[in-house]
Amino acid sequence: MVDVSRKPDTVREALARCTVTMKPGTLRLILDGKVEKGDVFGVARVAGIMAAKQTGCLIPMCHPLNITCVEIEFHPDNTRSCVDIESRVRIVGKTGVEMEALTASAVAALTIYDMCKAVDREIVIGELRLVKKSGGKSGTFVRGVEQAESSD
Repeated sequence: MVDVSRKPDTVREALARCTVTMKPGTLRLILDGKVEKGDVFGVARVAGIMAAKQTGCLIPMCHPLNITCVEIEFHPDNTRSCVDIESRVRIVGKTGVEMEALTASAVAALTIYDMCKAVDREIVIGELRLVKKSGGKSGTFVRGVEQAESSD
């Protein structure tokens, strides 16, 4: 584990996304609230938040963090028959929250799979990625944007 005790506390934020692709009928069941196990997005949101808070226990070299905010949004797309999941995590601390945001998106996606597997075992979870991070010595990262050197 990296010693971060000498680092200053700064506001840090990370945004991660992933995509859950499924049969059109499965997406319809989710959107119509007809999945037998209940409110898929509600349960997946709670699972993602809980996962973000437990990342330090799941990933061996992650620091346990006092997270100040976790937001999870679901963006269903009927054309692609998928749900895009977006997780945003914030903290005022000495280390970033990229792993917490990625973990939140991944566990929210796994929860959707678990709740829908009885009707669709061909669900695919993919494209898990960090989209943006800010704060700390390395500054801001935005996927697809060339990074300038940070002076922090």
